Amino acid sequence: MPVVVVESPAKAKTINKYLGDDYTVLASYGHVRDLPPKDGSVDPEHDFDMKWEIATDSRKHVKAIADALASDNTLILATDPDREGEAISWHLEEALRKRKAIKKDTAVSRVVFNAITKSAVTEAMKNPRQVDAPLVEAYLARRALDYLVGFNLSPVLWRKLPGAKSAGRVQSVCLRLIVEREMEIEAFRAREYWSVKAVMQTPRGQTYEARLVTLAGKKLDRYDIENETQAEMAVQAINSRDLTVTSVEAKPGTRNPSAPFMTSTLQQEASRKFGMGARQTMSAAQRLYEAGLITYMRTDGIDMAPEAVMAARDAIKDRFGANYVPKSPRMYKNKAKNAQEAHECIRPTDMTRDAASLRLTDADQRKLYDLIWKRTIASQMEAARLERTTVEVGSADGQVALRATGQVLLFDGFIAVYEEGRDDDGDDDDKRLPQISQGEPAKKGDITPEQHFTQPPPRYTEATLVKRMEELGIGRPSTYASIVTTIQDREYVRKDKNRLIPEDKGRLVTAFLENYFRRYVEYDFTADLEDQLDHVSAGDRDWKDVLNRFWRDFSAAIAETSELRITEVLEKINEVLEPHIFPANPEGTDPRLCPNCGQGRLSMRTARSGGAFIGCSNYPECRFTRPFGPPGAEGDEIGPDGKLLGEDQSEPITLRKGRFGPYVQRGDATEEQPKPPRASLPKGWSTEDMDLSKAVMLLSLPRPVGPHPEDGEMIEAGIGRYGPYVKHGRVYANLPSVDEVFEIGMNRAMEELAKKAARGGRGQAAKPLRELGEHPTDGGPVNVMEGRYGPYVKWEKVNATLPKGTEPDDVTMDMAVELITAKASKKGTRKKAAPKKTATKTTAKKPAAKKPAAKKAPAKSTTKATTSKTAAKSTAAKSAAAKKPAAKKAAPETDAD
Repeated sequence: MPVVVVESPAKAKTINKYLGDDYTVLASYGHVRDLPPKDGSVDPEHDFDMKWEIATDSRKHVKAIADALASDNTLILATDPDREGEAISWHLEEALRKRKAIKKDTAVSRVVFNAITKSAVTEAMKNPRQVDAPLVEAYLARRALDYLVGFNLSPVLWRKLPGAKSAGRVQSVCLRLIVEREMEIEAFRAREYWSVKAVMQTPRGQTYEARLVTLAGKKLDRYDIENETQAEMAVQAINSRDLTVTSVEAKPGTRNPSAPFMTSTLQQEASRKFGMGARQTMSAAQRLYEAGLITYMRTDGIDMAPEAVMAARDAIKDRFGANYVPKSPRMYKNKAKNAQEAHECIRPTDMTRDAASLRLTDADQRKLYDLIWKRTIASQMEAARLERTTVEVGSADGQVALRATGQVLLFDGFIAVYEEGRDDDGDDDDKRLPQISQGEPAKKGDITPEQHFTQPPPRYTEATLVKRMEELGIGRPSTYASIVTTIQDREYVRKDKNRLIPEDKGRLVTAFLENYFRRYVEYDFTADLEDQLDHVSAGDRDWKDVLNRFWRDFSAAIAETSELRITEVLEKINEVLEPHIFPANPEGTDPRLCPNCGQGRLSMRTARSGGAFIGCSNYPECRFTRPFGPPGAEGDEIGPDGKLLGEDQSEPITLRKGRFGPYVQRGDATEEQPKPPRASLPKGWSTEDMDLSKAVMLLSLPRPVGPHPEDGEMIEAGIGRYGPYVKHGRVYANLPSVDEVFEIGMNRAMEELAKKAARGGRGQAAKPLRELGEHPTDGGPVNVMEGRYGPYVKWEKVNATLPKGTEPDDVTMDMAVELITAKASKKGTRKKAAPKKTATKTTAKKPAAKKPAAKKAPAKSTTKATTSKTAAKSTAAKSAAAKKPAAKKAAPETDAD
């Protein structure tokens, strides 16, 4: 039966239900191959040759597909309908051909569907095609660019800016947006201005509010009333005059619904309404798509299939009545520059099913489906009809005029279902005014002057950042969420109350890139590169040409920057970030003058262990330091001798500041104890909140939780370089928050340690990919393992890399023994340490004959059983006289683990 391959098991299960028993539906579990994170994975010297590697977790899935093809000669690739989906299909086909699972008579086809419904899947199976080569080439170009930038630029960052983690083709541009917005906020100076509002009353006793718009016969601009004195004069001007309604104007208006969702607008609206992050939104949407409830969720398109439009109109008529259905369907035009990305909008697959009828148990999925359903239905509904009214009130001499505005909703239309959220607060236009007639007197009530200050531009939320990226043409629907997530995972940016704030590390990276790789973080350059990739996917541009043009200039920039000394880089960044780290002080003195010695100049410095701090140029005579950032930041209220928090066990407990941030200390440094107990403040703890009890808690870490019931060894909780943890022996399990270090009990600790032991990791033995059994001659397990440089065979201390093109599932015991023998032989002739053991054993039997024993060993071991331990040891003995050069040559050959 034909083998159909999709990405996820959930999708496979749904499609299998539609296709029936005549098809075998399997999942690839996402991408099956990627570029290994090592040098040479993309080779510009050989026409950008790309060396792909099947992911460890994917090998069993590829094998399952290959096994299924052994009994059938039809392969149908049904991955997602975008660039990434096309790439997965291409990778699968290539991997299967390499395994020779695809034979000459195997029919390979590609099908796409925008929704996982029976009709969509059945229709797609009737219209197979081949893998889209231009779309794959666009993916290859994008992946190669990302590798070339990340793999070449990140090491430059590591060398020049210790503590910086990585740079990326798009993530660095995204980071620049956030850093520049923060600089705008810091440079912002608030401007005071005033407004005046008055409560007016009609002859019928009804009240309404009006604002002053004309004073002294002059129309007021927003900032014309500059201070309280001018505002009080304006109040007097109103109070001293009789006012009359000079005009009442009512104008009809309409409000049209928003277009259906595409990826960016869905992320923005989910953030506004529910506070959901981009990754959280896409995860929920993915599950809704796989369940067949919505169309594909990575799209730049806002148009809707004709049958879906008609279904929406029918649903509107049934639920709300014919007067809510416009005479003709609403048509929305795609804004996407590239048709390959412009799939249908994100919409429900069944317009008649609202969120309540589905009874979804997952809260995120339920909220998101409700949002998508309402937006889709509203997009095909009648406009809302309004009446906007403007009332002008003025004095007879024309010196004073006030204005009141309001509106009345005459027909709700689409608002009956859905109204788009706003980033800013609304104004007064939505207020309903009482009946007011021209010429009638306006009685004055309370007249109130209000002070205002101009506001700095708001920090980005994930939603507004995605919107800005979309406006600039940076990134694509499939990458928005991952880009925003990456800069937070790298700790370049933190999220506070849903707003994105750059960390100092992020500022450093941006300053470095803007000065030495400015072109590559320019918005126009990045957007132009995205356009070129779009042309590749449309078949209008050669992808190798795009790579060649990019690499020629980029590699030259890398070479040039590599020659720079760290001191040059730091001084340049000092200049660039001077307004931030050395802002002008009110006294007018030099902000870079050291406050400790009064002679040295403050400068940004980096430490070997990573990270940046501010230090004095007179080091080591002057040891003044403060954390990187502006003065007055956290820890600056602490004096040179620290801040006394209190005493514990008759010892002073002080809060101090160091080059890497604030810390607490028990006692004082003495000759007997030059380094008293210290503990850094964990992430999220501020100096303002530190007290004696918190300090003592920190200094008491690691905290004993209790003896392990199996071996009696103490389980401990503490805070390490990777954050809070619980530990037993060599097994460390991360904890979600610092608070848990002080609260976790035995049951929870055992649970977390058990989970970590099951997963493996630091302190755990690596889990074999395959267990081949006992060595046929010498015993001991022979396993296939996963290493940094690919899979290898392991027996005792011998590691032998698999030959190129050999998959772990293809390795037999005979093949493994042969590899181990060859490696043991090679290892023995090159390593110097092995013969000593052999010599010692021989010496134990014949003390006077060390050298003859060592020389006789090889002759006895040149038998058929060269796989034995004796073979390895005796061959090693032969090289007992080998010197250092031989040992050096051996090093690269032991990297299989």
